Amino acid sequence: MDTRKLKYFLAVVDHDGFNRAAEHLLIAQPSLSQTIAGLEKELGVPLFHRIGRRAVLSEAGRELVGPARLVMRNLDAAQSAVRALQGVRSGRLDIVSMPSPGIEPLTSLIASFTELHPSVRLNVSAAFTPEEVIESVRTGSTEIGLAGSPNPIRVPGVQVLELERQPLILIVNPKADTFGSTESIRREDLGGHRLVVSQRGSLMRWLVDDAMARGVEIEIVVEVAHRTSILPLVLAGVGHAVMPAAWAPTARKAGLQTLLIEPVSHLDVAILSRKEDLTPAARAFLKVAEQHVAPESDDPGWIRLIG
Repeated sequence: MDTRKLKYFLAVVDHDGFNRAAEHLLIAQPSLSQTIAGLEKELGVPLFHRIGRRAVLSEAGRELVGPARLVMRNLDAAQSAVRALQGVRSGRLDIVSMPSPGIEPLTSLIASFTELHPSVRLNVSAAFTPEEVIESVRTGSTEIGLAGSPNPIRVPGVQVLELERQPLILIVNPKADTFGSTESIRREDLGGHRLVVSQRGSLMRWLVDDAMARGVEIEIVVEVAHRTSILPLVLAGVGHAVMPAAWAPTARKAGLQTLLIEPVSHLDVAILSRKEDLTPAARAFLKVAEQHVAPESDDPGWIRLIG
């Protein structure tokens, strides 16, 4: 089995079919189909079910995706290691991030990294749970993952660089500002207010549900899957929103009030990566991350490597 076949296989997966994959690879579609057929013959199992013009992964195909990505990642690491003799001057770095860490600290990290390594292209994909980030890093789909969770992440075989703790805040609906000039509120102060919330599974939603379970009368007016929709809804006057402090600078620039919610709950933000075989670009990004200390943190020593 050669890496060209794996590259073509992943192209069909990533581009959702043979025609788009062939266009991406700049080859003729029959040539791509012949290569995939050769790979299937070599493995002795079909990798795709052909349904009309669609190509749907078979069970064997789904099992191959992770190992194939790992092989291609390791090949890229080997090629980059040779280029690294002259420093990190080019290449590509694949990152996956959850929404709130994708606001901060990812923005600051990318700004610092691109200043040092302007020729490296970054590709940032989205994940919505720590488990999705972990799986992406483990399978080699991405080299760097940013995750936020209620507790520090511990994953066997994965290196964890803890970056910062983001307290939860309330972003206040400008059409219903009843909190005055205070800088903080208690959870029971959410009673009688309308909130825009994320779906269950996030720390922010847990805080709201926990307050409601304790008898605080909160009206959930909108539940959204994409957290990037929450701030525009607050700006439109739909309701308040509980969010990590990463969103505070953007909210304040938009003229919104932000309040610390007490007792304070924190989102633990960390970078995940494989322990070995990282490309020079990934190692350089981790070096930038190691220098990162959030302005909210009073203890620079909080940053540490786990794994």
